[in-house]
Amino acid sequence: MSDLRRVWERQRHLIDYSAASMARRKGRNLGLLTVYGGMVFLLASVLFYSSALKHEANLLLAGAPEIVVQRMVAGRYAPVSGEHLLALQGIRGLRDVEGRLWGYQYDPVVRANYTLMVPPEGGVRKGTAILGPALARARGAGHGDVISFRGHDGVLASFRIAEVLPMETALASADLLLIDETDFRTLFGIPSGEYTDLALRIPNPREVQTVAEKVLERLPDSRAILREEMQRTYDAIFDWRSALVLLPLSGALLAFAILAWEKASGLSADERREIGILKAVGWETRDVLRMKLWEGGLLSLLAFLFGTVAAYWHVFGLSAPLLAPVMQGWSVLYPDFRLTPAIEGSQLLALFFLTVFPYLVATLVPVWRAAVTDPDEVMR
Repeated sequence: MSDLRRVWERQRHLIDYSAASMARRKGRNLGLLTVYGGMVFLLASVLFYSSALKHEANLLLAGAPEIVVQRMVAGRYAPVSGEHLLALQGIRGLRDVEGRLWGYQYDPVVRANYTLMVPPEGGVRKGTAILGPALARARGAGHGDVISFRGHDGVLASFRIAEVLPMETALASADLLLIDETDFRTLFGIPSGEYTDLALRIPNPREVQTVAEKVLERLPDSRAILREEMQRTYDAIFDWRSALVLLPLSGALLAFAILAWEKASGLSADERREIGILKAVGWETRDVLRMKLWEGGLLSLLAFLFGTVAAYWHVFGLSAPLLAPVMQGWSVLYPDFRLTPAIEGSQLLALFFLTVFPYLVATLVPVWRAAVTDPDEVMR
């Protein structure tokens, strides 16, 4: 126990001396801490935001059908007929297949596209509509108001707003407008028995690929989109947008790397003289290295903590105003929502080693060179 106490006392004195040494150069260290923390803030913000968006996308897709079938004509998807739906019934492993009706409607009033959909469970009366929160906000509409669209034949179709969806659903329903099936077919001119696509439900995940192959055998003019493929697509999109955000910042990150390396690897005359004096009064090389390691570790740890906390507040407290326009994609009707924190320990560990470890290495190399040099030569 006494040996452990001596080791702790030795380390505590080294920490006290390191803190006092940093205080003597507070201007230099505060400047480096600001730039260092800013770099961690940028990297952590992109990491937290992309991870949270992936998490939200996976939650939304968790309730999506295992397979979506689209009919392809000349490389573009076309309405699916009732014959296609009947052809899929009876496939082993397929629990249910239903036709879906959805599409887009351009609104010249706000210059935005709305997503019109017929809810599969119904619940929307003819002549009424249920609006998403961003759509209602853009049109200044509420319960009981009337919203109108021009149909495929030029006839104006009016809908009385029966409900506005809550803000908690904004991520999925910002530009959504739910209407009755008859109103949808009349508005877009889709005859009875045709659908936008088909949704397939497969209870056994191991049979999804097999069912997809059987779908293509029965419907060679169609394509089957798996839910896992949609999830991978969203992940790839958010990764690409993260790289798009970091690309303009690469110059700033490179400038910081050069600054940090110069500050860490280039000892000033006062620092070299200090090391020489410490060696002359009996400090060992390993004590000097430990002292400088504590000094660099305290600085980098403070920068990491400040940058990470600021990034957390920026992303989950302020909804990332610096990143949202790029990461969410181009849209007139941006959803107003709060992201749920979805941070893994491996991500923080990777960020820590990416930002802290290189700085510590850059700090120790010149200190070691000065510590192993003769004190008289160093003080000259």
